[in-house]
Amino acid sequence: MSRLFGSPARSGPGALPYGREVIALSADGARVHVEVYGPEDAPAVVLAHGWTCSIAFWAEQIRDLARDHKVIAYDQRGHGRTPAPVDVAGYSTRALADDLEAVLGATLAPGERAVLAGHSMGGMTVMAAATRPAFREHAAAVLLCSTGPSRLVAESLVLPLPAGGARTRLTRAVLGARAPLGPVTPLSRRILKYATMGPASAPERVDACARIVHACPRRARVGWSRVLAGLDLGTGVRDLTLPVAVLAGTADRLTPPVHSRGLAAALPQCVGLEELAGMGHMTPVEAPEAVTARIRDLVRTYITAERKPAEQKPAEQKPAEQKSAEQKEEAA
Repeated sequence: MSRLFGSPARSGPGALPYGREVIALSADGARVHVEVYGPEDAPAVVLAHGWTCSIAFWAEQIRDLARDHKVIAYDQRGHGRTPAPVDVAGYSTRALADDLEAVLGATLAPGERAVLAGHSMGGMTVMAAATRPAFREHAAAVLLCSTGPSRLVAESLVLPLPAGGARTRLTRAVLGARAPLGPVTPLSRRILKYATMGPASAPERVDACARIVHACPRRARVGWSRVLAGLDLGTGVRDLTLPVAVLAGTADRLTPPVHSRGLAAALPQCVGLEELAGMGHMTPVEAPEAVTARIRDLVRTYITAERKPAEQKPAEQKPAEQKSAEQKEEAA
């Protein structure tokens, strides 16, 4: 078993059960830390977290889903227990796609299909990997949470300024600031809540998000902020030809609902857009029940329902001529 991220007896945000540790080797040799929870033979779910987060961000989904799903969660490069890239080339959407492909190959059997859920940068990872062979082999359906394919800085509402070049430049500077975040304080919690969460978010959920975000190393935070600032994954959206559900918070300042509505319109097979009233950017933590329910629904529809016909295949029917001959023999 791997190291304990949180006590199984705890029920608050951020507490995780024991997971089985897997190391996935990416295309450039990077070692990606993966945790696998739940029964090995259960329907599979893969969770990709966002910028400045970690596996712990999905704690509530993992605790719920691992009862009857095989849940696979991993730390993106430079987050959690996955080392940061050694040079600037490691910060790219190509690297994100490489890592996801490596995770799928290391944790799923040939032909095994899973529902993939990506939050923020995790959703962008899914878009970047849309044409990869391992993705096409293993992805049955996708949930995109609080994410977008492009114009992230230009559309951000973190700074209460009119849209335009000045707001874009200032937002880029704020999100890419090199200053250390330091320890979690009452002031830092208020700032994080304003920027990333809905106004009614419970204090314990704000605290859980703050602890996760402040644990992200400055190098990774700055490196990935530059990638996100120049993001353009419109082609990846069009390449997502499998069933995709989209979920967003109406109070999201980082990736406002305009992104999710654009995704829903551009996806070849969007199976629903859900906007959570009053929720901010951190939807898996702010509205865990809604996110988990959507994942379960996708599993039931696109994995479990496909398994049943094979498992419940009726006994082979004998041709009428053969049955007639057998009946004559019995009569004789």
